[in-house]
Amino acid sequence: MTGTSDSLGWGILATGKIARTFAADLALVPGAHVAAVGSRTPEGARAFADRYGDGRTRAHGSYAALLADPGVDVVYVATPHALHLEGARAAFEAGKHVLCEKPLTLRTADAEEMVRLAGEHDRFLMEAMWMACHPVIRELRAELGSGRLGRPLQLTAELGFRVDAPLTDRMFAPELGGGALLDMGIYPLTFAHLMLGEAEELDAVASLAASGIDLDVAIAGRYPGGAVAALSASMTSWSSRQAAVATDLGRVEVGPNFHHPERAVFTPYDAGGPQPDRQVVLAGDLPVLGRGYGNEIAEVGRCVREGLRESPLVPHAQTLLVLRQLDALRAAVGIRYPGDPG
Repeated sequence: MTGTSDSLGWGILATGKIARTFAADLALVPGAHVAAVGSRTPEGARAFADRYGDGRTRAHGSYAALLADPGVDVVYVATPHALHLEGARAAFEAGKHVLCEKPLTLRTADAEEMVRLAGEHDRFLMEAMWMACHPVIRELRAELGSGRLGRPLQLTAELGFRVDAPLTDRMFAPELGGGALLDMGIYPLTFAHLMLGEAEELDAVASLAASGIDLDVAIAGRYPGGAVAALSASMTSWSSRQAAVATDLGRVEVGPNFHHPERAVFTPYDAGGPQPDRQVVLAGDLPVLGRGYGNEIAEVGRCVREGLRESPLVPHAQTLLVLRQLDALRAAVGIRYPGDPG
Protein backbone atom coordinates (compact mmCIF):
# COMPACT_ATOMS: atom_id res chain seq x y z
CA MET A 1 0.00 0.00 0.00
CA THR A 2 1.25 3.45 -0.83
CA GLY A 3 -1.02 5.39 1.56
CA THR A 4 0.15 4.38 5.03
CA SER A 5 1.46 1.14 6.46
CA ASP A 6 -1.86 0.15 8.00
CA SER A 7 -4.54 2.02 6.06
CA LEU A 8 -5.62 1.78 2.43
CA GLY A 9 -5.65 5.16 0.74
CA TRP A 10 -8.75 5.79 -1.37
CA GLY A 11 -9.05 8.33 -4.13
CA ILE A 12 -12.58 9.41 -5.03
CA LEU A 13 -12.98 10.32 -8.67
CA ALA A 14 -16.01 12.64 -9.03
CA THR A 15 -18.03 14.24 -6.25
CA GLY A 16 -21.69 13.58 -7.01
CA LYS A 17 -24.41 12.26 -4.73
CA ILE A 18 -23.29 8.63 -4.69
CA ALA A 19 -19.69 9.65 -4.00
CA ARG A 20 -20.86 11.58 -0.95
CA THR A 21 -22.77 8.59 0.43
CA PHE A 22 -19.80 6.34 -0.31
CA ALA A 23 -17.35 8.64 1.46
CA ALA A 24 -19.55 8.88 4.56
CA ASP A 25 -19.53 5.08 4.84
CA LEU A 26 -15.80 4.85 4.13
CA ALA A 27 -15.13 6.87 7.28
CA LEU A 28 -16.62 3.95 9.26
CA VAL A 29 -14.35 1.27 7.78
CA PRO A 30 -11.22 0.35 9.76
CA GLY A 31 -8.06 0.38 7.69
CA ALA A 32 -9.38 2.76 5.05
CA HIS A 33 -9.24 6.51 4.59
CA VAL A 34 -10.01 9.10 1.92
CA ALA A 35 -6.50 10.03 0.84
CA ALA A 36 -7.61 12.36 -1.95
CA VAL A 37 -10.55 13.52 -4.01
CA GLY A 38 -10.63 14.66 -7.61
CA SER A 39 -13.21 16.98 -9.13
CA ARG A 40 -13.53 19.01 -12.31
CA THR A 41 -12.90 22.15 -10.26
CA PRO A 42 -10.57 22.92 -7.33
CA GLU A 43 -13.52 24.39 -5.43
CA GLY A 44 -15.60 21.24 -5.77
CA ALA A 45 -12.73 19.04 -4.65
CA ARG A 46 -11.93 21.25 -1.67
CA ALA A 47 -15.54 21.37 -0.49
CA PHE A 48 -15.80 17.56 -0.71
CA ALA A 49 -12.49 17.03 1.10
CA ASP A 50 -13.50 19.42 3.88
CA ARG A 51 -16.83 17.65 4.34
CA TYR A 52 -15.78 14.00 4.00
CA GLY A 53 -12.03 13.96 4.57
CA ASP A 54 -10.08 13.61 7.78
CA GLY A 55 -8.02 16.79 7.70
CA ARG A 56 -5.29 15.11 5.67
CA THR A 57 -7.38 14.52 2.57
CA ARG A 58 -5.89 16.20 -0.48
CA ALA A 59 -8.15 18.04 -2.93
CA HIS A 60 -7.33 17.90 -6.64
CA GLY A 61 -8.96 20.12 -9.23
CA SER A 62 -8.61 17.49 -11.96
CA TYR A 63 -8.93 13.73 -12.29
CA ALA A 64 -5.38 13.52 -13.68
CA ALA A 65 -3.98 15.11 -10.53
CA LEU A 66 -5.92 12.67 -8.36
CA LEU A 67 -4.53 9.70 -10.27
CA ALA A 68 -1.00 11.05 -9.93
CA ASP A 69 -1.32 11.24 -6.13
CA PRO A 70 1.13 8.71 -4.64
CA GLY A 71 -1.01 8.30 -1.53
CA VAL A 72 -3.90 6.77 -3.48
CA ASP A 73 -4.03 2.97 -3.55
CA VAL A 74 -7.58 2.44 -4.84
CA VAL A 75 -9.68 4.73 -7.03
CA TYR A 76 -13.45 4.79 -6.64
CA VAL A 77 -14.88 5.78 -10.03
CA ALA A 78 -18.13 7.64 -9.39
CA THR A 79 -18.69 9.37 -12.74
CA PRO A 80 -21.77 8.73 -14.93
CA HIS A 81 -21.89 5.27 -16.55
CA ALA A 82 -20.65 6.41 -19.96
CA LEU A 83 -17.43 7.78 -18.44
CA HIS A 84 -16.50 4.73 -16.36
CA LEU A 85 -14.18 3.10 -18.91
CA GLU A 86 -12.25 6.31 -19.46
CA GLY A 87 -11.76 6.81 -15.71
CA ALA A 88 -10.82 3.21 -15.03
CA ARG A 89 -8.36 3.10 -17.91
CA ALA A 90 -6.57 6.18 -16.60
CA ALA A 91 -6.52 4.71 -13.08
CA PHE A 92 -4.99 1.43 -14.24
CA GLU A 93 -2.37 3.30 -16.26
CA ALA A 94 -1.51 5.20 -13.08
CA GLY A 95 -1.03 1.90 -11.24
CA LYS A 96 -4.18 2.14 -9.12
CA HIS A 97 -6.70 -0.51 -8.18
CA VAL A 98 -10.31 0.31 -9.12
CA LEU A 99 -13.77 0.07 -7.61
CA CYS A 100 -16.12 1.25 -10.36
CA GLU A 101 -19.74 2.23 -9.95
CA LYS A 102 -22.44 0.07 -11.45
CA PRO A 103 -23.14 -0.76 -14.13
CA LEU A 104 -19.48 -1.13 -14.97
CA THR A 105 -20.07 0.39 -18.43
CA LEU A 106 -22.96 1.07 -20.81
CA ARG A 107 -22.46 -2.18 -22.72
CA THR A 108 -20.70 -5.52 -22.36
CA ALA A 109 -17.96 -4.86 -24.92
CA ASP A 110 -16.72 -1.86 -22.91
CA ALA A 111 -16.83 -3.85 -19.68
CA GLU A 112 -14.81 -6.63 -21.29
CA GLU A 113 -12.23 -4.00 -22.24
CA MET A 114 -12.11 -2.75 -18.66
CA VAL A 115 -11.54 -6.26 -17.37
CA ARG A 116 -8.83 -6.74 -20.00
CA LEU A 117 -7.10 -3.54 -18.91
CA ALA A 118 -7.18 -4.63 -15.27
CA GLY A 119 -5.42 -7.84 -16.26
CA GLU A 120 -2.92 -6.06 -18.47
CA HIS A 121 -1.94 -3.73 -15.63
CA ASP A 122 -2.24 -6.44 -12.95
CA ARG A 123 -4.66 -4.37 -10.87
CA PHE A 124 -7.73 -5.23 -8.80
CA LEU A 125 -11.11 -4.38 -10.34
CA MET A 126 -14.58 -4.70 -8.86
CA GLU A 127 -17.97 -3.38 -9.84
CA ALA A 128 -19.48 -1.46 -6.93
CA MET A 129 -22.38 -3.90 -6.52
CA TRP A 130 -22.59 -3.22 -2.79
CA MET A 131 -25.72 -5.37 -2.48
CA ALA A 132 -23.65 -8.51 -3.13
CA CYS A 133 -21.38 -7.60 -0.18
CA HIS A 134 -24.25 -6.92 2.22
CA PRO A 135 -24.30 -9.33 5.21
CA VAL A 136 -28.03 -10.09 4.95
CA ILE A 137 -27.85 -10.78 1.22
CA ARG A 138 -24.82 -13.01 1.71
CA GLU A 139 -26.55 -15.03 4.44
CA LEU A 140 -29.78 -15.36 2.46
CA ARG A 141 -27.88 -16.58 -0.59
CA ALA A 142 -26.06 -19.16 1.51
CA GLU A 143 -29.28 -20.36 3.17
CA LEU A 144 -31.10 -20.73 -0.14
CA GLY A 145 -28.11 -22.55 -1.57
CA SER A 146 -28.07 -24.97 1.34
CA GLY A 147 -31.67 -26.06 0.75
CA ARG A 148 -32.66 -25.41 4.36
CA LEU A 149 -35.33 -22.92 3.29
CA GLY A 150 -36.68 -25.20 0.58
CA ARG A 151 -36.50 -25.06 -3.18
CA PRO A 152 -36.84 -21.46 -4.49
CA LEU A 153 -39.46 -21.30 -7.23
CA GLN A 154 -40.83 -17.75 -7.32
CA LEU A 155 -38.90 -14.50 -6.88
CA THR A 156 -40.12 -10.93 -7.02
CA ALA A 157 -38.06 -7.74 -6.67
CA GLU A 158 -38.91 -4.17 -7.49
CA LEU A 159 -36.97 -0.94 -7.22
CA GLY A 160 -38.46 2.37 -8.23
CA PHE A 161 -38.90 5.95 -7.17
CA ARG A 162 -40.01 9.15 -8.85
CA VAL A 163 -37.09 11.02 -10.35
CA ASP A 164 -37.98 14.68 -10.00
CA ALA A 165 -35.02 16.12 -11.87
CA PRO A 166 -34.73 18.47 -14.82
CA LEU A 167 -34.60 16.89 -18.27
CA THR A 168 -30.95 17.96 -18.45
CA ASP A 169 -30.13 15.54 -15.59
CA ARG A 170 -27.94 12.53 -16.51
CA MET A 171 -30.82 10.19 -15.61
CA PHE A 172 -32.65 11.43 -18.74
CA ALA A 173 -29.63 11.48 -21.06
CA PRO A 174 -29.25 8.52 -23.45
CA GLU A 175 -25.59 9.36 -24.06
CA LEU A 176 -24.92 8.90 -20.32
CA GLY A 177 -26.93 5.68 -19.99
CA GLY A 178 -29.99 7.31 -18.49
CA GLY A 179 -33.11 5.33 -17.71
CA ALA A 180 -34.54 3.00 -15.11
CA LEU A 181 -32.97 -0.22 -16.38
CA LEU A 182 -29.30 0.58 -15.81
CA ASP A 183 -29.77 2.59 -12.62
CA MET A 184 -32.47 0.60 -10.84
CA GLY A 185 -33.05 -2.55 -12.89
CA ILE A 186 -29.53 -3.83 -12.34
CA TYR A 187 -30.43 -4.46 -8.68
CA PRO A 188 -33.38 -6.85 -9.15
CA LEU A 189 -31.51 -8.58 -11.99
CA THR A 190 -28.46 -9.10 -9.78
CA PHE A 191 -30.59 -10.14 -6.81
CA ALA A 192 -32.30 -12.81 -8.93
CA HIS A 193 -28.93 -14.02 -10.20
CA LEU A 194 -27.52 -14.27 -6.68
CA MET A 195 -30.52 -16.18 -5.36
CA LEU A 196 -31.50 -18.35 -8.35
CA GLY A 197 -28.45 -18.64 -10.58
CA GLU A 198 -27.92 -17.74 -14.21
CA ALA A 199 -31.15 -16.90 -16.03
CA GLU A 200 -32.20 -19.32 -18.75
CA GLU A 201 -34.59 -16.84 -20.37
CA LEU A 202 -35.38 -13.15 -19.87
CA ASP A 203 -37.94 -10.90 -21.55
CA ALA A 204 -39.16 -7.39 -20.85
CA VAL A 205 -41.63 -4.66 -21.67
CA ALA A 206 -40.96 -0.97 -21.10
CA SER A 207 -42.40 2.50 -21.31
CA LEU A 208 -40.00 4.79 -23.16
CA ALA A 209 -39.56 8.54 -23.04
CA ALA A 210 -39.39 10.64 -26.20
CA SER A 211 -35.60 10.66 -25.83
CA GLY A 212 -35.55 6.86 -26.04
CA ILE A 213 -34.65 6.09 -22.43
CA ASP A 214 -36.82 3.72 -20.41
CA LEU A 215 -38.98 5.21 -17.66
CA ASP A 216 -40.53 1.94 -16.48
CA VAL A 217 -39.52 -1.62 -17.20
CA ALA A 218 -40.92 -5.02 -16.21
CA ILE A 219 -38.83 -8.16 -16.62
CA ALA A 220 -39.92 -11.81 -16.61
CA GLY A 221 -37.28 -14.45 -16.08
CA ARG A 222 -36.93 -18.24 -16.05
CA TYR A 223 -34.14 -19.68 -13.92
CA PRO A 224 -32.61 -23.11 -13.15
CA GLY A 225 -34.75 -25.67 -11.37
CA GLY A 226 -38.02 -24.33 -12.75
CA ALA A 227 -37.82 -21.01 -10.86
CA VAL A 228 -39.37 -17.86 -12.31
CA ALA A 229 -38.93 -14.20 -11.43
CA ALA A 230 -40.88 -10.97 -11.84
CA LEU A 231 -38.61 -7.92 -11.67
CA SER A 232 -39.33 -4.24 -12.18
CA ALA A 233 -37.72 -0.79 -12.15
CA SER A 234 -39.23 2.66 -12.37
CA MET A 235 -38.28 6.34 -12.60
CA THR A 236 -41.89 7.52 -12.46
CA SER A 237 -43.49 5.88 -9.43
CA TRP A 238 -42.88 4.64 -5.93
CA SER A 239 -42.30 0.91 -5.61
CA SER A 240 -42.15 -1.12 -2.42
CA ARG A 241 -38.38 -1.60 -2.88
CA GLN A 242 -38.89 -5.05 -1.42
CA ALA A 243 -38.17 -8.56 -2.63
CA ALA A 244 -39.56 -11.98 -1.83
CA VAL A 245 -38.56 -15.54 -2.54
CA ALA A 246 -41.21 -18.26 -2.37
CA THR A 247 -40.05 -21.84 -1.84
CA ASP A 248 -41.79 -25.17 -1.50
CA LEU A 249 -41.36 -24.86 2.29
CA GLY A 250 -42.27 -21.21 2.86
CA ARG A 251 -41.57 -17.63 1.93
CA VAL A 252 -38.74 -15.14 2.48
CA GLU A 253 -39.50 -11.41 2.71
CA VAL A 254 -36.49 -9.11 2.18
CA GLY A 255 -36.56 -5.47 3.15
CA PRO A 256 -37.54 -2.82 3.78
CA ASN A 257 -35.04 -2.04 0.96
CA PHE A 258 -34.06 -5.35 -0.61
CA HIS A 259 -30.78 -4.05 -2.04
CA HIS A 260 -29.57 -3.06 1.44
CA PRO A 261 -32.05 -4.81 3.75
CA GLU A 262 -32.31 -4.70 7.49
CA ARG A 263 -33.31 -8.35 7.51
CA ALA A 264 -34.70 -11.27 5.58
CA VAL A 265 -37.48 -13.23 7.30
CA PHE A 266 -38.34 -16.80 6.34
CA THR A 267 -41.86 -17.91 7.31
CA PRO A 268 -42.50 -21.66 7.01
CA TYR A 269 -45.85 -22.81 5.60
CA ASP A 270 -47.76 -26.04 6.00
CA ALA A 271 -51.27 -27.20 5.13
CA GLY A 272 -52.65 -24.78 7.71
CA GLY A 273 -50.90 -21.78 6.14
CA PRO A 274 -48.06 -19.59 7.46
CA GLN A 275 -46.40 -20.55 10.73
CA PRO A 276 -45.12 -17.25 12.17
CA ASP A 277 -44.04 -18.88 15.43
CA ARG A 278 -41.40 -20.77 13.44
CA GLN A 279 -40.01 -17.77 11.57
CA VAL A 280 -36.29 -17.54 10.93
CA VAL A 281 -34.72 -14.06 10.86
CA LEU A 282 -31.60 -13.69 8.74
CA ALA A 283 -29.61 -10.62 9.80
CA GLY A 284 -26.11 -11.60 8.67
CA ASP A 285 -23.07 -12.64 10.66
CA LEU A 286 -21.22 -9.33 10.17
CA PRO A 287 -22.27 -5.78 11.08
CA VAL A 288 -23.61 -3.53 8.36
CA LEU A 289 -21.15 -0.67 7.94
CA GLY A 290 -23.08 2.55 7.44
CA ARG A 291 -25.70 2.13 4.76
CA GLY A 292 -23.81 -0.90 3.44
CA TYR A 293 -21.28 0.75 1.15
CA GLY A 294 -18.82 0.17 3.98
CA ASN A 295 -19.09 -3.59 3.48
CA GLU A 296 -17.99 -3.38 -0.16
CA ILE A 297 -15.17 -1.04 0.88
CA ALA A 298 -14.05 -3.59 3.45
CA GLU A 299 -14.22 -6.34 0.80
CA VAL A 300 -12.02 -4.33 -1.56
CA GLY A 301 -9.54 -3.78 1.26
CA ARG A 302 -9.47 -7.50 2.07
CA CYS A 303 -8.89 -8.44 -1.56
CA VAL A 304 -6.14 -5.87 -2.14
CA ARG A 305 -4.30 -6.88 1.01
CA GLU A 306 -4.50 -10.55 -0.03
CA GLY A 307 -3.24 -9.79 -3.53
CA LEU A 308 -6.49 -10.76 -5.28
CA ARG A 309 -7.40 -9.19 -8.61
CA GLU A 310 -11.15 -9.76 -8.31
CA SER A 311 -13.58 -10.39 -5.49
CA PRO A 312 -15.35 -13.74 -5.06
CA LEU A 313 -18.43 -11.76 -3.99
CA VAL A 314 -18.53 -9.68 -7.19
CA PRO A 315 -16.46 -11.67 -9.70
CA HIS A 316 -15.82 -10.31 -13.17
CA ALA A 317 -17.82 -13.14 -14.74
CA GLN A 318 -20.92 -12.15 -12.75
CA THR A 319 -20.57 -8.49 -13.69
CA LEU A 320 -20.21 -9.35 -17.38
CA LEU A 321 -23.12 -11.81 -17.28
CA VAL A 322 -25.53 -9.22 -15.86
CA LEU A 323 -24.33 -6.66 -18.41
CA ARG A 324 -25.08 -9.13 -21.20
CA GLN A 325 -28.56 -9.46 -19.75
CA LEU A 326 -28.92 -5.67 -19.72
CA ASP A 327 -27.74 -5.48 -23.35
CA ALA A 328 -30.29 -8.11 -24.40
CA LEU A 329 -33.13 -6.46 -22.48
CA ARG A 330 -32.32 -3.05 -23.96
CA ALA A 331 -32.46 -4.57 -27.42
CA ALA A 332 -35.76 -6.30 -26.64
CA VAL A 333 -37.54 -3.09 -25.63
CA GLY A 334 -35.81 -0.76 -28.10
CA ILE A 335 -33.47 1.22 -25.85
CA ARG A 336 -30.44 2.46 -27.79
CA TYR A 337 -27.50 4.55 -26.66
CA PRO A 338 -25.15 6.50 -28.92
CA GLY A 339 -22.28 4.19 -29.85
CA ASP A 340 -24.32 0.98 -29.73
CA PRO A 341 -23.29 -1.36 -32.57
CA GLY A 342 -25.54 -1.79 -35.56
